[in-house]
Amino acid sequence: MPTIFIFFGFRFLFYSNDHEPIHVHIIKGRCEAKYNIEPTNQVYNHGFKPQEISMIESIITENHNVIKERWTQYFGKDNGRTEDN
Repeated sequence: MPTIFIFFGFRFLFYSNDHEPIHVHIIKGRCEAKYNIEPTNQVYNHGFKPQEISMIESIITENHNVIKERWTQYFGKDNGRTEDN
């Protein structure tokens, strides 16, 4: 599970066998959420409180380009195109 970054104990990561669309998983303790990046929207939330979700969404918004860049570096794809295209 490649970790992108950790902020305030929230671990933002991809699973090594992830799939498009570009998305990020957020884990802290026993809680997990998943967000698509373009457009940014919540796919699921298992256990995070509303104020934690607000913080997570702010972190995603502020780091959108970093998340997308890391996805492209790790998976070699950007919205279905390989780096060779």
